[in-house]
Amino acid sequence: MTSVCLNNDKVVVSKVVCIGRNYSEHIKELQNEVPSEMVFFIKPNSSISSSIVFPKDQPSCHYEAELSFLIKDNKIHAVAFGLDMTLREKQSELKKKGLPWERAKSFKNAAVFSDFISCDEDVKDLSLELYINGELKQEGGYDLMINKPNDIIKEFNSFNSFDQNDILMSGTPKGVGMFNIKDVFLGKILLNGKTILEKEFIVS
Repeated sequence: MTSVCLNNDKVVVSKVVCIGRNYSEHIKELQNEVPSEMVFFIKPNSSISSSIVFPKDQPSCHYEAELSFLIKDNKIHAVAFGLDMTLREKQSELKKKGLPWERAKSFKNAAVFSDFISCDEDVKDLSLELYINGELKQEGGYDLMINKPNDIIKEFNSFNSFDQNDILMSGTPKGVGMFNIKDVFLGKILLNGKTILEKEFIVS
């Protein structure tokens, strides 16, 4: 099974729990409705990657930068910069038909992560930035989230459960879009506006 790196150690992850539509401006940019309850979907272990690989035989793909948390004993244990890769055209087609999103969200290399670093449960001062080819594309964090991470954990546990070292992807701020092979991504995690983690990815 695919693992992620936590403080220089390898950690095996069972699944990635994702919440959709958790930033108001992102909901507006995709012209979606504000959900009446939290929207969840899951990416399997086989979707996890430390590299951005453009999906084979696909005309386009969207990036979605997310604060991503490693969960241990139902508590936030660590944070990383994550990318929820999305086949937007396929997703729109599936949504119109009322069908599940797996083909658009759960393909191989659809959940990209930097290394994780330890953090405590109080994540209210965390935010992220995503630059592509030196241009700031996305920024946002805890203060802009509709549903806060600890509330998301509680809600997910009301109908399922987190295994040890599962990952929670907490939604994406506005600014999602297409990208190309050879683009250079720079993802940053900030604490009180100061960078505590950064990772460069070159799209292959």
